[in-house]
Amino acid sequence: MEFPQLSNLVLGATITFLFSRLLQVVLTWRRLAHVPGPFWAALSKTWLVKEALKGRQPITFKHVNDTYGSLARVGPNELITDDPEVMRRMMAVRSEYTRGYNAVKFDPTRNNLFSMRDEVAHAKLRSKMAYGYSGKENAAMEGTIDAQIARLIRLIETKYCSSSDAYRPLDFGEKANYFTMDVISDLSFGEPFGYIDQDRDVYDYFKITKTFIPIMIVLVDMPSLATMLQSKLLRGLLPSESDKLEFDAFIGVAKRVVAERFAPDAKPRSDMLESFIRHGITQEEASGEALLQVVAGSDTSAGALRTVMLGLLTNPAAYRKLQMEIDEGLKSGAISSPITDAEARKMPYLQAAIREGLRLMPPASGAFFKEVPPAGDTIDGKFIPGGTQIGSSPLAIHRSKKIFGADADLFRPERWITASPEDFAKMASTVDLVFHYGKWQCLGKSVTQMEFNKIFAGHLDYGRFSTAGRDTRQGCLSARHVYAR
Repeated sequence: MEFPQLSNLVLGATITFLFSRLLQVVLTWRRLAHVPGPFWAALSKTWLVKEALKGRQPITFKHVNDTYGSLARVGPNELITDDPEVMRRMMAVRSEYTRGYNAVKFDPTRNNLFSMRDEVAHAKLRSKMAYGYSGKENAAMEGTIDAQIARLIRLIETKYCSSSDAYRPLDFGEKANYFTMDVISDLSFGEPFGYIDQDRDVYDYFKITKTFIPIMIVLVDMPSLATMLQSKLLRGLLPSESDKLEFDAFIGVAKRVVAERFAPDAKPRSDMLESFIRHGITQEEASGEALLQVVAGSDTSAGALRTVMLGLLTNPAAYRKLQMEIDEGLKSGAISSPITDAEARKMPYLQAAIREGLRLMPPASGAFFKEVPPAGDTIDGKFIPGGTQIGSSPLAIHRSKKIFGADADLFRPERWITASPEDFAKMASTVDLVFHYGKWQCLGKSVTQMEFNKIFAGHLDYGRFSTAGRDTRQGCLSARHVYAR
């Protein structure tokens, strides 16, 4: 007699659960139903996660904006925009928008400058670090970058110059990673991690991060999952320093360097960490930022370097124009060896090529969601309720045909040379968004720009080249030619 009652109870509970779940889905869908987008994206985050795991989320976001308009829906509570003016408004210093949910914690026990949502704490920590990133307190910054460029050139000339007897291909994508990793570690801690000198993926860092990035994007899309994994109960499932993983050794090196610099007998150094300490950063804060500095400052810069180099090597006309600009600079004495940051900034075609690389493949192509203030906002003629997450579509923004012309998908530095002052300013302010804007502008912008300015015309030694740019040693194309000409 009791079993039918139990069955009815279970059936009733199941129906009630399914109905409440359906009602929740309908109400969530209705909240932003006036914003167009893929049908399934509005019902659950499954669509977002699927695109993240495919590794094509930035491309998909561009397609969504191209298909559904400047403001489109990509999740139950997530919108995406390709309007640079909207991005500036959300990121302005006095904007009421706050940082959206962000689960990018390299150490689950603490926030970093990238994951911190408390705006007061974020501004306070940012102020302690701003001088170190700007280079104002590190006179050796240019020399540090020069030294790593010289190491890279030496590596290429000693191991990767082909001859009539041997073919030694160079994976520039890999070496670009090694170069930017050694630059940022040298600038940050006063010593490079040794990727160039060892010519290998030290600690298997790049191998591991390549696997982890899709997972990281999923955690950003599903912050509740990240919160659960970072809880004390499940934290053991994440990599820790006690695990015998190469990546943990990498984390350990960063923490060891920080600990040494806070020791009572530590000697002052001329690097970014010393500046942070001088401006009041604590050891705990420094440990939290150390890994972020390296991760954020290496892969993004390497991606931009690869894009510019690919654009130049596959576009002979652009290559020759940059070569001529460098040659003329040498003859007139406008370029030193190594070239200085100030000299490079005065080279129009070099700057145009760098901007094209940043534009075509934005180094950080994530959505970087911002949260609409409680009172809501009106965007693209549509009222958006408070609490909604709005992100950017970097590929759609930086390949906008309205801003950059009908050939926006092509690498064409000339667009910057021939543009009117008004169009140039509009394009430049849009490309600058790759470094974000206002209260969330990338602190490493000046360091990154200095790397770009120096590496493509770095160490110049033209005494050994013919006018064709060939080394006299059996026609080997010299690394100096690749980077300087």
